Amino acid sequence: MSSISTFVSTYFTELQKTLAQVPIEQVDTIIDILLACNQRGSKVFIFGNGGSASTASHFACDLAKNTLVDGAKPFKVVALTDNVELITAWANDSYYGNVFAAQLGPLVEKDDVVIGISCSGNSSNVLNAMEVARKYKAITIALTGHTGGKLDGLVDVCLKVDDPHIARQEDVHLMLEHCISFAILDELKRQHGN
Repeated sequence: MSSISTFVSTYFTELQKTLAQVPIEQVDTIIDILLACNQRGSKVFIFGNGGSASTASHFACDLAKNTLVDGAKPFKVVALTDNVELITAWANDSYYGNVFAAQLGPLVEKDDVVIGISCSGNSSNVLNAMEVARKYKAITIALTGHTGGKLDGLVDVCLKVDDPHIARQEDVHLMLEHCISFAILDELKRQHGN
């Protein structure tokens, strides 16, 4: 086996080990929170930096589009990562740690769901937005890496991916958003007889 094949095989093996450690009860809890949010007509806000920004946008897309079922309410979901003009304006006019909090403040209401994605759990702009979410009594969820960072003590549900490798943490976050979105789709179909 070549060194490249060995690397690939090891990466996949480690990813499988990481996936096997994901706390399924927490995934179920997040699904239940999102279903209840949808039922009451509340909003979902999602954000993160770098690869986590991409996952946040992907998650918002999947919740908005891939959960549509005849007879069910559509999700009201916003990725705070997607308005480049507003992000750079806030970063320029205040500071980068404010780019999500400044967007969230005028929009978030009690019982909305706010999801922050941060492998370190210590990104200042994610932490600041979670403080805003808590101020308005939103339900807070974090997808983090193996330590949870400061987010662990700041949110209602902190789902930690127990792997020190950031790329595998990001792999699992993306897999989790797919799993959550399609579990919601399945449940909405069941509820509405589709």
